Amino acid sequence: MKKKKIILAILGAVLALILALVVVVSVIAAGNVRAMDYCVDSALAELRKEHTVTPVDPGEYKEMTIYGIMKFHVEQYDIENVGNLSVMRVNMGVMQMATVVITPQDKNLPLLSADYMYILGNRKSYLEFYDVVAEKDDQYLKLLEDLAAVQKNYDHLQNIETTPAWYQHLLTVTSYKGGDSKADKDLVAMLVDSLHVYLENGKTFPLLSEEEAAEKQRITVEYTDGLIEKGGISTDVFKKELGNEETKKFFDQVFFGTAAN
Repeated sequence: MKKKKIILAILGAVLALILALVVVVSVIAAGNVRAMDYCVDSALAELRKEHTVTPVDPGEYKEMTIYGIMKFHVEQYDIENVGNLSVMRVNMGVMQMATVVITPQDKNLPLLSADYMYILGNRKSYLEFYDVVAEKDDQYLKLLEDLAAVQKNYDHLQNIETTPAWYQHLLTVTSYKGGDSKADKDLVAMLVDSLHVYLENGKTFPLLSEEEAAEKQRITVEYTDGLIEKGGISTDVFKKELGNEETKKFFDQVFFGTAAN
């Protein structure tokens, strides 16, 4: 009887510990969701200051479940005189992720990709600008210089290491930062400041002709198709669950909005 009481006491203590951990994780997760939403909402607010941002129905891709536990909420928008905007958010309890991608179609702008990971008290941020352009004129090069200057304002943030990928030659200005929840404010500010420079410069860019837009789309699709053929960290997750053809359909119609082939 005494042995049984000891076992019950141990099981009770273990259960109490598990419940305490669940509560702690739930509280942290709720805070991370608020931080993630604030980051995305701040980006959308900056975009709407100077541009008409129109929601587009992502159809069957509005809600996607990967591996049974990764539930992606997908939003798609059209940015007037710029191009396609996609936003993805996922909450897995112990980790939250948000992705913002601008795929320019109307002007000679670089593709913008911003990824944010919230892993309990840790943060990871990946901000990248891709050279999916036919020509790099003085106007384009000035934009890259201005974007690089923004990133220098956040040199105090912790750098995180990344592994070189096949598309390394397309990357121009990049910023890979990390830290804890105290970095949230600066990570959001860096994205908003980058968007401001991106959009302010972009306002002076001329609209592409039909032929120029077609060439830009061809270059962009070469990159997005390359993700499926050669791989990418996020792309591989979708490929394993959806398959190559369905992933390409999602990329073309929603995530990058090229719908080119």
